[in-house]
Amino acid sequence: MTIIAVVGTGTEVGKTYVTAALVRALRDRGISVVARKPVLSYAPGDTATDADVLAAATGEDPNAVCPPHRRLALAMAPPMAADALDAPPFTIADLAGETLATVPAGGLALVETAGGVRSPLAADGDSGALVDALHPVLVVLVADAGLGTINLVRMSLDALRGHTVCTMLNRYDAADELHRRNADWLRDETKADIVTSVDALAGRVELAPSG
Repeated sequence: MTIIAVVGTGTEVGKTYVTAALVRALRDRGISVVARKPVLSYAPGDTATDADVLAAATGEDPNAVCPPHRRLALAMAPPMAADALDAPPFTIADLAGETLATVPAGGLALVETAGGVRSPLAADGDSGALVDALHPVLVVLVADAGLGTINLVRMSLDALRGHTVCTMLNRYDAADELHRRNADWLRDETKADIVTSVDALAGRVELAPSG
């Protein structure tokens, strides 16, 4: 199987939007892909969870994207939500094992984490630890395009050292001077692989080696 991990520089940067859009772009190119959200925490009143959004893009059952026992109806980091809800604790190995077991043999899977790279994801580790456990061929780092993104991207790239990373500047507006300068600075000063469109991101995924 081939794993692409999708992580963010923080919450609300658009990881699910980017993942769903990337799924659609890959399917338009004739590439079969599934999406996985190993654990999900959400506000009880939410009418559509990240798993629903991803399932709509892939055509899967939402329970295939995120199993019911990994859905936590409390808007906190997953291990904190589990503790507050008196749910059983879980580990990075639990999440990685469950995720890999559901990916079709020879298939391509986009695995979206929760929060930022260093956000707690399980009782014993963060999103970066899950990335390490999944051994993805590519990590997509989703970041905002505006103020503050250089610092957050640099810290996230440090945490993902050892992985091949493509950074997607979400909500990028070519008419915005700050957005342009942020993208140029990151490319020039950090030599990071920076893209500003889902189409360009899909091209990077096509070039990634098979798992």
